[in-house]
Amino acid sequence: MTVSRLAALCALISVLALPATAQETSTEAVLLPHVTVARAAPAELVDQVTVSGSTTPRQEVLIFPRISGYAYVSLNAEAGDVVKAGDVLARLETRVLEGQLAQAKAEAGSALASVGQARSQIDSAKATLVNEEAKLKRAQQLSQRGNLSNADLDAAQASAEAARAAAASAQDGLGVAEASAQRAQAAMDIAQANLDDATITASVDGLILERSGSLGMIAGTGGDPLFRMARDGVIEVEAEVIETALGQINVGDPVNLQIAGVGAAQGRVRLVSPSVNPSTRLGSVQIEVLDAGVIPSGAFASGNVIIDRHEGLTVPASAVLSDGGETYVLRIGEDGVVQRVPVQAGLLTGQKREVLSGLDAGDVVMLRAGTFFGDGDRVAPVFPDAQTQEQTSAAAQGADQ
Repeated sequence: MTVSRLAALCALISVLALPATAQETSTEAVLLPHVTVARAAPAELVDQVTVSGSTTPRQEVLIFPRISGYAYVSLNAEAGDVVKAGDVLARLETRVLEGQLAQAKAEAGSALASVGQARSQIDSAKATLVNEEAKLKRAQQLSQRGNLSNADLDAAQASAEAARAAAASAQDGLGVAEASAQRAQAAMDIAQANLDDATITASVDGLILERSGSLGMIAGTGGDPLFRMARDGVIEVEAEVIETALGQINVGDPVNLQIAGVGAAQGRVRLVSPSVNPSTRLGSVQIEVLDAGVIPSGAFASGNVIIDRHEGLTVPASAVLSDGGETYVLRIGEDGVVQRVPVQAGLLTGQKREVLSGLDAGDVVMLRAGTFFGDGDRVAPVFPDAQTQEQTSAAAQGADQ
């Protein structure tokens, strides 16, 4: 006879040796179906919205060369560098620009000299005019006395008119000279600005994200920027969320993030988009990353926005059933009798389901196979921990045999 058969025989003899009432109770317990159960217990419940997107600068700064047609002779920054406003990022070849500035300065100097000459001409013309007007006055006095011929009087008048015209012309000449000087000054300012623009600097503090230029490349004002920067080095997550959940998210909600290449990080909702993309039916949220250190721009990110967190009465999610018209659980009494109890279900967090009404803490409910039982059925409840211990014990006994 095998050991297992011997054990079974001993168990049968033990049962037969019991009083009649005890035998009935033991036999009934053996015949009852065993079901896995759990107790309703309070637990923390978390309501969250799943989001996904990419990391992006909060404020991107694009740096283009302001002049074109000149080669890069130095590039002083690379992707990943942290720079301050005013730091030199690149330089262009300046020989032609320096020559243009020198020429503009010479022309400005010549224009200023012309202004001085025009002013001198005005002074000379004014002196001539005063002299001719004095001569005309004396000629008029002599003519009135009959001591000057009409011809001489006409000549004096003509000389005075010529002096007035010369003075007016000299004044106009000053206006022309001053206009030329202004043009020359503007040309010099432009030449100086072009020379200054040959030195490309950072416009703000920040992090260099990308550099597109190379030494010897001819600069152009169109196309891709020479540098892309994140102002102040701030990188955040721009995530998308389904439109039905967008209204549940508020600024300041905490976010559990997972960023490719970085790992887990904590975040906070900084901005919720007021609009939804009509094609994708998705809205966007901007999430500030709080504790991840250096974050690469453009990395994939996903996470959960925590929109509610509270304590509530819970049971395992598999214990909550529905027949289409009612949500219920199967509660097991102390005598093992099954009772169908309507409940109001709340949040689902992981494997736990909130029960808003219908149960009390400590109530025992059936975990699985609830559809096979109904009111009044009797079962033998087994808690998961006890079931695990029984299975472990049985496995150990089998190994001993």
